[in-house]
Amino acid sequence: MLKEIVTAIQSYARAHRFIREHKLWKWIIVPGIFYTLLFIAGFIFFWASSSQVVSAFNHWLGIDRWVHSQRSQILSFIFLMGEIMVRLIMMLFYFSLFKYLFLIIGSPIFAYLSEKTESIMEGKDFPFSFKQLFADIVRGIKLALRNTLWQSVYTVSLLILSFIPVVGWVVPVTTVLVECYYYGFSMLDYSCERHRLSPSESIAFIGKHKGLAIGNGMVFYLMHLLPFIGWVLAPAYAVVAATISLYHRDDKIGME
Repeated sequence: MLKEIVTAIQSYARAHRFIREHKLWKWIIVPGIFYTLLFIAGFIFFWASSSQVVSAFNHWLGIDRWVHSQRSQILSFIFLMGEIMVRLIMMLFYFSLFKYLFLIIGSPIFAYLSEKTESIMEGKDFPFSFKQLFADIVRGIKLALRNTLWQSVYTVSLLILSFIPVVGWVVPVTTVLVECYYYGFSMLDYSCERHRLSPSESIAFIGKHKGLAIGNGMVFYLMHLLPFIGWVLAPAYAVVAATISLYHRDDKIGME
């Protein structure tokens, strides 16, 4: 798995060179700007709402009053850290839902970009069909909903654990890894679909290559640490990098 994570990370550098060499910027910038605008709006709304939810929950349980009555700095610190962890988990959960919404909206562009990338590397064209494009969109929506469901189950379970002092401090790391896997899964599936893998076959195939999915998602999230530029480039770069990482993997049998 570690080797595949490294491969997925290196694929982003290859993706940058590939995009620059083949002048694919219009397929990067336009959806990236749309994504950035949605991301900023969603971040502002979700951060404000998460604060209200945590405050209301603490007040309902009486945690804030109990901690104040104990007059213990250590206890106050522990529960303050716990509150921060809960808010981080909620933000990740919100971001996950936003991410899948954008994947559903942008699936036609991402499917085309993945196909364009592989056609250039293979030196051949894939026949275009509106019927096939519509089928790809439907498939992408179904898988996005499936991943949303499973990721929500895992995230809610981790959110419950995050309320446990000290133990909950490591929960955000686990949540991020789950996020990375499912986002990378969506990026890899464009190539799986193009090679006529059924949804169940795609799930099994990517399950055997978890490192590629996690590595792809990791860089996608890290790019968000670079304001605006990283947000604009992250979605489309992830698609190209995922396509390249599958193309350069060691085993070619699974998708033949």
